[in-house]
Amino acid sequence: MTGGPLRQEQSLYAGAPGIALRHIADVQAGHGGWEALHAWVTAMVRHPVNADPDVCGLFEGAPAIAYVLHLADRPSYAPALLTLDHHIAAVTRLRLRAAHERIAREELPRLREYDLISGLTGLGVHLLTRGGHDALLLEVLDYLVALTDPVPATGHGVLPGWWTGDGPGLRPSPRWPDGHGNLGLAHGICGPLAFLAITLRRGIVVPGQAGAIRSICTTLDQWCLGTQGRPWWPETLSLDEWKARTPRRQQGPGRPSWCYGTPGIARARQLAALALGDAALQHQAEAALTACVTDEQQLARLTDASLCHGWAGLVRTVQRAAADAGPGSALGASLPGLRARMRDCLQQSGPGPPGLMEGADGVRLTQLDTGVNTTPTPRWDACLLLDG
Repeated sequence: MTGGPLRQEQSLYAGAPGIALRHIADVQAGHGGWEALHAWVTAMVRHPVNADPDVCGLFEGAPAIAYVLHLADRPSYAPALLTLDHHIAAVTRLRLRAAHERIAREELPRLREYDLISGLTGLGVHLLTRGGHDALLLEVLDYLVALTDPVPATGHGVLPGWWTGDGPGLRPSPRWPDGHGNLGLAHGICGPLAFLAITLRRGIVVPGQAGAIRSICTTLDQWCLGTQGRPWWPETLSLDEWKARTPRRQQGPGRPSWCYGTPGIARARQLAALALGDAALQHQAEAALTACVTDEQQLARLTDASLCHGWAGLVRTVQRAAADAGPGSALGASLPGLRARMRDCLQQSGPGPPGLMEGADGVRLTQLDTGVNTTPTPRWDACLLLDG
């Protein structure tokens, strides 16, 4: 293990782990052999694996490699996984301690403290996926519950505990002197929401968990804009916008992406509804997603086929939501048309370079599932908080 700089070959987002993930799915679908997969696994660990708590997360370094090795489910990888588990648990404990010290100082968090891509939500996904770290997983859930507690903000009353001092670029910015509120699934509060809901559905519960889910959903209710037939959420909120209770920079729906857009937010709300047994909330979430995928103005904003912010991400999100909505849902009925649009995009611009989130491998993973109302497999998308 090392604490040096991150290397591309250890990036689930764009490097060898994401490509290996696609090879795992190909093998499981009967379209390839283990030799090609092992070559990419070897590429992942060509250099010492990074376990620096300041830089690694679910999509980078040791957790990214462990996620892939776990899904590969090969006995020969078990010793390496056990070593990785030890280091990732140590990273998680250090990150939790730093987070609680920050909370005690009544300071705002950095986005990478809690988000899915780099933060404790993503590390929680690793713990849930691996199993065997139940006590540490409960500590992560306790922290995410605490994240919903309001915090005092000098001169501004109180803000939600997930209000970050960063700008949307994931670092402090003079353009965002008071930080911002991020509603997205990849970097914002919908990541913790989805994870709290997924664990609650599986019976992994800490005090205040259901209340925290309700609290986040209430905030999302307050920021659901547009009309009943075309609801949408702002991607980010400045302090002025938060205080005025109205967005000023974003005047309408953004692109319908997994990472920041209505699809990711609606899926997180659907998972919350399923965890709480709230039929009305589930209907609202599914109706919002249905309105999004039948709105040509929103669909026209998609310009590539990628998983992060393109057609593949939309298709996979709708596929998971349709499976939970049940047979005969409008979401299920929309899937053939969405897949056709993704194919058209691929014919025009190609799948992109290798890589999971912005490249061809994420598109290929989405294409492996062709069912409409059946639960898609394999469950490679736990890293996206789509697999409920």
